[in-house]
Amino acid sequence: MFGLAILFGWVVGFALGLTGGGGGIFAVPLLVYGLAVAPREAVGISLASVGGTALFGTVPRLVRGEVELRTGLLFAVAGMLGAPVGSYVSTLVPENMLLVMFAGLMFVVAQRMWSKACNPILPSGVCPTESEPGPDRSACQRDADGKLRLTSRCARLLVLVGLMTGVLSGLFGVGGGFVIVPALVIFSGMAIHQAVGTSLFVIVLVSISGVASHLANGNELSWETTLQFMVGGFAGMWLGGIVAKRLKGPTLQKTFSIAVVLVAIFVIFKTVVL
Repeated sequence: MFGLAILFGWVVGFALGLTGGGGGIFAVPLLVYGLAVAPREAVGISLASVGGTALFGTVPRLVRGEVELRTGLLFAVAGMLGAPVGSYVSTLVPENMLLVMFAGLMFVVAQRMWSKACNPILPSGVCPTESEPGPDRSACQRDADGKLRLTSRCARLLVLVGLMTGVLSGLFGVGGGFVIVPALVIFSGMAIHQAVGTSLFVIVLVSISGVASHLANGNELSWETTLQFMVGGFAGMWLGGIVAKRLKGPTLQKTFSIAVVLVAIFVIFKTVVL
């Protein structure tokens, strides 16, 4: 049990360090099917361990300037407002349908990320248009050095996307990293490595809110399992960060896309076939 908790935590941490997301998606199934943790408690352990592991990965990225604080704060605040809405909507939709919808969303995200990796138009961090080269003419634009021009119109777009991301996170019961990273790349034109760092920053804030709500509702939380999971997560995060730095942006985007597709196939298999 002790060794498995650390090993599973390592898997979650590696996913977070490499792609900035995926921890929550992997954590809950590993806890439920690998450690026989009750599903409700698994959600709390996942939130706490993923948030702690994400914090471990966020600090060095903050020091290296790989986190866009303004964009991350907009996403985090908006996401925390949207998550309760998604949680309520999830009670109105059958569980199997929710999982199939989630898998469909993941396929769309993977396709968009793969497409952008295969057809780069401008240097990483500069928004391209959908049909022609040149600076982005949409709400969010970036300077040649990749700095975001946070106009009121761009801020409104990011808040809206953050709300939608929060709704999706609450709707599908995941941390949101698999949605946050592509949303940052697609809608703000952020470089993939910065999107990973900013996503980890957002996950930390959302996880704090989630754990507080979990405990306030009287749910159980095994701190022993959480700490073991977190120890493994720290090691995985460290290794994932090293691997991510050695991969070029397009390669990392393609890796991210493949991981999303594999998880989507697993979800469909467990929902439809089993």
